Amino acid sequence: MGGVDAYRALADPTRRKILKLLRDDDLPAGAIADQFEMSWPSVSRHLGV
Repeated sequence: MGGVDAYRALADPTRRKILKLLRDDDLPAGAIADQFEMSWPSVSRHLGV
């Protein structure tokens, strides 16, 4: 991922929240998804970016 792509990915508030969740601890995808009011597949797409 290039520098510009990284900034574009981090511009999304959901992805920034995911990074904050992972800053202090490794979490399984399901535990991350539980923190959001969106479907698991939607969270999964954010994790894929």
